[in-house]
This record gives sequence, structure tokens and C-alpha cells, in this order.
Amino acid sequence: MDIAKYIDHTILKPEATVEDVKKLCKEAKEYNFASVCVNGCYAKLVSTELMGTDVKTCVVVGFPLGAMTKEAKAFETNQAIENGATEIDMVINVGALKDKNYSLLKEDIEAVVNAAKGKALVKVIIETCLLSDEEKVKACEIAKEAKADFVKTSTGFSSGGATKEDIALMRKTVGSDLGVKASGGVRDFKTAMDMINAGASRIGASASISIVSESK
Repeated sequence: MDIAKYIDHTILKPEATVEDVKKLCKEAKEYNFASVCVNGCYAKLVSTELMGTDVKTCVVVGFPLGAMTKEAKAFETNQAIENGATEIDMVINVGALKDKNYSLLKEDIEAVVNAAKGKALVKVIIETCLLSDEEKVKACEIAKEAKADFVKTSTGFSSGGATKEDIALMRKTVGSDLGVKASGGVRDFKTAMDMINAGASRIGASASISIVSESK
């Protein structure tokens, strides 16, 4: 298997510079990763750098807390797509899930899905480390109802990252209809394979090159 095609090569740290992002794009082209995942201000730069390649431009929305309005997330999504994004990784309103305000949670996801319709894939970050198993299942069910394309474990900016147990639970919940992305703490080939074997169809990583090198 070509593990590189599972990986979203990621740089989301606030201190990332233009040169850091350009370097990431160069690496992504060399290794043929699935996408380069960045904050919105770099969408245009990344889409330009990746032009003519198979590597997608992935942009985070509502990142990293998810606690903004659905209108703000829709605006971010539209702007990211205008600037060349073909994949959107959005953070849910975790508080709405905790409050069992499922209609608000669905509207939150739908705002991004509708903004992205026909233009970009939508991956829904549920921030598993903050949730009970029951909440993880509910978040996945609502993401599926809202017609998202993927569910994703984590931002990597909270108290924990992906676990194979969470991936298995998310895959069981969404079935084969949606993708499942493992993100947060995936730093070596063994962990990446554990996630894939548990049901992940995409891996978010900043240690992408190490992962690929270990797979040889």
C-alpha cells in the first residue's frame, strides 16, 4: 500500500511562516501526499504551489475551538474555496453537543456542507478527547445526517488525539458511507497503520515524512 496517499500533510501551528508552508508543499509534491492542510490565510498560497499536481488543498474552518457562529464558519468555507481549497476540515460546536442541542449541531455542520456543496469535501472534527463514547456516536450520526464526507477525531490542539478505539467506534457508526480521519498524535508508521487497520481512510500528520520513511 502507498501510505502517502492516506496522509494530509499538516501545518497548523500559529507561528508557521510562508517559508514553512512552501516547504510543506514541496514535500507534499515530492511524496505525493493526499493533501496539504493549513489555516485559511495560506489557502491561496498552497493552491498556487500545488497547481498541476494531484495533491489537494485542505483548509481548516472554525479552528481550533469550533465555538463561533455557523454563519462565520460558512463565510470561512466560502473564502477558503474561493482561494483554492478543495477540502474543508471544520470543527463542530462541541458545547452544542454537550448541551444535547442536536438541531444546532446539525445546522452548524450543514452551514459548512452547504457552503462547500459540489466544490469541496467536508471533514467534521468532533474532538473525541472531550467526548464520551455516546457523544462520539451522536456527533458521527449527525455529521452523516448533515451529509458531510468525513468524520475526524481531533484538532491536535486539545487534551488528546486519535486512538484506534475511537477510530473503530467512528467507523462502526458511519459505516462505509463516510471517510474517517485520524488526527492528533499520529507520529510513526506503526500508529498510522493501527489507525488504518481500525478503519481510518485518512491520516492527519505533521510527521508525514517519518511515517512514509518507516514504511519502506
